[in-house]
Amino acid sequence: MSDTPLDLLRLNLDEKVYVKLRGARKLTGTLQAFDSHCNIVLSDAEETIYELVDGNLRFETKTSEMIFVRGDSVTLVTAQPEE
Repeated sequence: MSDTPLDLLRLNLDEKVYVKLRGARKLTGTLQAFDSHCNIVLSDAEETIYELVDGNLRFETKTSEMIFVRGDSVTLVTAQPEE
């Protein structure tokens, strides 16, 4: 049995996921939809953007009820660990 990346995404539909994006960005949220280009839709999403300012690591967090993520910016999708 050979699982494809899309099969693995399918297993996480309606589940909380962690998404690492290009640049210093990450998202967490519930996976609602995806397509063959790895475009994804998350609900109850939280985005964290990291930046280095004067030698200090700073971050900003934003929340969204629903967010569309373009597939070419996605580098990793995994189940969100239990807290």
